[in-house]
Amino acid sequence: MPHPKISSVRCRSGCESHGRILTGGSVTIKGSGLAATKRVVFLGGSGSSDDVSVSVTPTSDSKLSVQVPYSAESGPLTAWASKKVHSDPSKSLTIVPAPPPPASGRLAPVKGPADPGAPRFETAVSSDKAYVDSSGVKFSYRVDGGDPASVKVSVIQLPDGGAVRTWTRNGVSPGAVHSFTWNARDHHKPAPEGRYAFRMTARGQTGATAHSAADGNQRRDAFDVHGFVFPLHAKHHYGDGFGAPRAGHRHQGQDIFASCGTPIIAPRGGSVKANSYQSAAGNYVVIDGADTGYDFFFAHLRERSPLQVGDHVLTGQRIGTVGDTGDAVGCHLHFEMWTPPGWYTGGHAFDPLPFLKAWDRYS
Repeated sequence: MPHPKISSVRCRSGCESHGRILTGGSVTIKGSGLAATKRVVFLGGSGSSDDVSVSVTPTSDSKLSVQVPYSAESGPLTAWASKKVHSDPSKSLTIVPAPPPPASGRLAPVKGPADPGAPRFETAVSSDKAYVDSSGVKFSYRVDGGDPASVKVSVIQLPDGGAVRTWTRNGVSPGAVHSFTWNARDHHKPAPEGRYAFRMTARGQTGATAHSAADGNQRRDAFDVHGFVFPLHAKHHYGDGFGAPRAGHRHQGQDIFASCGTPIIAPRGGSVKANSYQSAAGNYVVIDGADTGYDFFFAHLRERSPLQVGDHVLTGQRIGTVGDTGDAVGCHLHFEMWTPPGWYTGGHAFDPLPFLKAWDRYS
C-alpha cells in the first residue's frame, strides 16, 4: 500500500490574514502517495481528544483538497491510508473558528387571518433565542400553490407589535425556501432585550392577502433577544469568585470549572484587544464588547487563541478552549469584566458573577 507523504498544506478558501484559515474553509495538501488517502485527521493540540477526522476521495496522487471541519483546532494534519499507514504530521495550521451560521427551523403551515384565495405559505424561525451581534436569527418561508406572491416580512417587538425591521420581496416563486436573517440590531443599535417575532404577509396576484399570525399572537415565530450569552455551553461549576484572597493580591474575576478542551465562546461580539501569555494568567484573550463599554478577559486557555488583535468576533463565536495554563489548579476559565474605558486603560475589574448567573439561566 502506498505511504502518503505531505510536502505542503496551503489555504484554498476561507483564508484569513497572517496565514490563518477559517473553519469551514478548505486547504490543498500536496505531496506523494495521496491517492491512497481515505481520511485526513486534523490533530489540534497535544493528545487525541481534539482530533477531527474527515473522509476524502482523492483524484490525484500528488494533490488533495479537504474542508476544514468546524470543530477543528490549530495544529498539524495527517493523511491516513489505513489504520496503520499514514503520513507524518504536516506543519501546524492556525485555524480560526468561524462564526456559527444560524440553523434553519422546521417549516410549518401558518394559521393567521387570510382573504379567500390568498396564497398559502409555511414559516419557521431558526431558534427561540437571538443574541445581539451574533450570526443572527433566521426566518425561513415557503409559498405554496401555483402563482408567485409578493411577500413582506417584519421583525416586531412584542407585545405592542411595533416593527423594528422590514423586508419585502416581489414575485416569490412557489415551492422554494427563502429566508431573511436579523442580527438583533435596530437601526445599527443593539435591540432592547425582550420578546420579538417575525411576521409575514403574502399577497397574491388578485390582491388577496394572508398573514402568518393574528395580532397579539405571542408564540408564532417568536424568539427572545439577549445581549449576552454564557461563555461555556458545557457542564460546569463555579469556583473562586471576585475578591478571593491570593498571594499579594485579590482575585479579580470568577473561575468557572469545566473539562479541558471545552470551547469558550464570546459572550458579546466585539474586537480582540489582546492575545498573549502571562505566567499567572497563562494563555489569555481580551475582547472589547461592542456597545457595552465592558472588556472581557479570558485566562488559562489551553492553547493560544488563533485570533489576532483587531479581529472582530461575533457573539457566540469560539475564541479558545478551557485549559490550565499559567498559575491554574485544574481545568477552568478565569473570567473578568472591566468597566470603561477598559482593561488596564483606566477601567477596573468588578464582580462578574451576577452577570454570569443571569446569562447561565437562559443560555
